Amino acid sequence: MSFPRASGILLHPTSLPGRFGIGDLGPEAYRYVDFLAAAGQRIWQVLPLGPTGYGDSPYQLFSAFAGNPLLISLDRLAEEGYLTSGELDEAPPLPAGEVDFGRVIRFKMPLLRLAYERFRASGPAAEFRAFCETHERWLNDYALFMAVKEAHGGERIWSRWEPDIASRQPQALENWKARLATEIEALQFVQFAFFRQWGDLQRYARERGIQIMGDLPIYVAHDSADVWSNPELFQLDDKGDPAVMSGVPPDYFSATGQLWGNPIYRWDRMAATGFHWWIERLRAALTLVDIVRLDHFRGLEAYWEVPAGETTARNGRWVPGPGPALFEALTGALGQLPIVAENLGVITPQVEAMRTQFGFPGMAILQFAFGNDPQAPDFKPHSYPRDRVAYTGTHDNDTTVGWWSSAGAGGSTRSEEDIHKEREFTRKYLATDGREIHWVFIRTLMASVANTVLFPLQDVLGLGSEARMNTPAVPSGNWRWRYRAEMLTAEIAGRLKELATLYDR
Repeated sequence: MSFPRASGILLHPTSLPGRFGIGDLGPEAYRYVDFLAAAGQRIWQVLPLGPTGYGDSPYQLFSAFAGNPLLISLDRLAEEGYLTSGELDEAPPLPAGEVDFGRVIRFKMPLLRLAYERFRASGPAAEFRAFCETHERWLNDYALFMAVKEAHGGERIWSRWEPDIASRQPQALENWKARLATEIEALQFVQFAFFRQWGDLQRYARERGIQIMGDLPIYVAHDSADVWSNPELFQLDDKGDPAVMSGVPPDYFSATGQLWGNPIYRWDRMAATGFHWWIERLRAALTLVDIVRLDHFRGLEAYWEVPAGETTARNGRWVPGPGPALFEALTGALGQLPIVAENLGVITPQVEAMRTQFGFPGMAILQFAFGNDPQAPDFKPHSYPRDRVAYTGTHDNDTTVGWWSSAGAGGSTRSEEDIHKEREFTRKYLATDGREIHWVFIRTLMASVANTVLFPLQDVLGLGSEARMNTPAVPSGNWRWRYRAEMLTAEIAGRLKELATLYDR
């Protein structure tokens, strides 16, 4: 698929400012869209939007279809009369520059339940019922899963529930549905609120010429409604636990590889259904976003399989994935796909052949262009084809300022000599002394032939390593960064707008 020449900014909604401890879909989200428009940007890239589980990671979700309740705007619920200003004013002091997920959950979830109680008494019942009917294919299983999980204390994974409900015995399902009917409806209301608020924000962005790029993780979490309700589609043992685990071999992020731990699909059974689950998953994603970044694209050609019980990803093996058959099914059902392939890592000719066969643009990371990374030659701007989506860095990288002033993209896996050589080559290639290195990176990509260029907001703001969003292979302390409202200045918007105009973006 051909993407028009454009630039944009990567920012997950949790990183928006606001008074309730986490970014949400309220007034600051609309102000951010206004900033993008004033800055001449045409794409807002977000991370996965679902309800987060282990490690608060947007790549470990309780559902591949649901929205994250923590993103719901309490201000908007108050405008609709489901909360009062006094209740919002009782918010405890919460950090302004980061997300403390535990404190946010303890404050926000009871207010969402209170909003449901008031909605139940006087809300638009017909609209709510229509929403539930439209989304019943995933919504009913998700709401039941989360209600049963909460009834078990919220921490226990589904494979540790009583055997009858863990294995979805019909009588157990009916008993739990009856027992938790109110809790199930409350969870459905929360999804109704999320989808309404996201739909309004998405329309606002489109009216201002801004597309939203979403992110589709290749795998789903083991502790999810998806695996619990479709166990036959995953490689599980007799107890319902992963028989093998997902990950990637040692790379520039980690000397021992990355052990994600997600269960791996039974691709034979997926194929036998015509890849129905994947079709519905992508169909649902494309109702929320305009473009999809398909995470870990290479794992659909061949994936790294790690035996259960391993503590690192070292002892894995490559196993063939579904290959082109998956995308033939997806395009047959959904038409031309606005997909960006995250083709990073150990990329083979077979992976690239599959990407080009379906016309998906690949990615390039400028931070990785100057060192010994195997893909470095392709990441240098003079090597870009036009159908390239180029980044200064992604959510998994250090910020550009942090990268420049510390050990860089490779971290502990590289020697001091390698780091020095990388810096010297960067200086020569970009003709820079390192001052305003973030703007040097941004200008370099803006001037390139790549049709799409994207920058994390941290790079636009020139922030250091303290603003890093995620460190791969580090299980805690990630996904917390937020910007402050005063950081988005007219000067920064004007500087971006000038570059976007200068380089026809």
